[in-house]
Amino acid sequence: MSVKIKELVENETDVTVEELAERLNLEIINKGSGIVHMATFNVSRPGLQFAGYYEHFSKERVQIVGEMETSYLLNMKPEERKKACDKFCQYDFPCLVITTVLEPIKELVEGAVKYNRVLLRSKLRTTAFVNELSIYLNELLAPTITIHGVLVDLYGVGVLLVGHSSVGKSESALELIQRGHRLVADDAVCLKRVNDRLVGSAPAKIRHLMEIRGLGIIDVEKMYGSGSVRQTKMVDFVACLEDWNEEKQYDRLGDETHTYNILDIDMPEYIIPVRPGRNVASILEAAARNFRAKLLGYNVMDELMYRAILENKN
Repeated sequence: MSVKIKELVENETDVTVEELAERLNLEIINKGSGIVHMATFNVSRPGLQFAGYYEHFSKERVQIVGEMETSYLLNMKPEERKKACDKFCQYDFPCLVITTVLEPIKELVEGAVKYNRVLLRSKLRTTAFVNELSIYLNELLAPTITIHGVLVDLYGVGVLLVGHSSVGKSESALELIQRGHRLVADDAVCLKRVNDRLVGSAPAKIRHLMEIRGLGIIDVEKMYGSGSVRQTKMVDFVACLEDWNEEKQYDRLGDETHTYNILDIDMPEYIIPVRPGRNVASILEAAARNFRAKLLGYNVMDELMYRAILENKN
């Protein structure tokens, strides 16, 4: 089954200079426009550009100046350095980061101020900072969708509940919360593809809130405490709730394999029929426990086959 997408977000985003500085522990030397437009996972070290070569220059990348680039600029004559820095800062790159707590070159700072460029400084050495930045960009620019569903944390397992409206997703999640499990998102689930895994969260405006028909909006964190919610959770499997269909054959042994495609990732899927008398919350808890058991190498079908073989031998 493929996911029904409510909203697909392109892999570009804007962050404020303050947000970027706080996330990567950066010092703000020049705030520039105050906005950093991130459009690619890649970064650039502009040594060739300082030497005057601008063909194939990737100005859409974050620019990083380390010891090598700084040393090269300092070895230039003052007028050449000023010209090189001025020309470089004319390009509209997202931001420029100086690493290794190096003293910013005066001409580079002047160019950043003149052309309103964002200039930052990191305490980390260049290689370490590039690694930190790559991880951050991988999360920030990951393909993202918003889907209709509920995401909960059951015994450390991320379970995404999907199904048509009014099938009972929120009500089942509420019972799970009362049993000590945690809510991540209700109604709208933001999913990001990070390193071929799905990470879910709630939109900021409805974070920790739930809609229960007949009751209205409730604040889960205020009612059940901070231990009943979490900000993000990696999705481990999808539970598709659907109305019981007498004519449909449902899996009774656990030997059927279903997948649910989200952002080109095939997630394990359990199809759970819903009707009066079936405790969906208990079924979901059992599914999460069974999923963890399989991760640890235990499969009840293997045990069943083993018992059948032993019985035949006897």
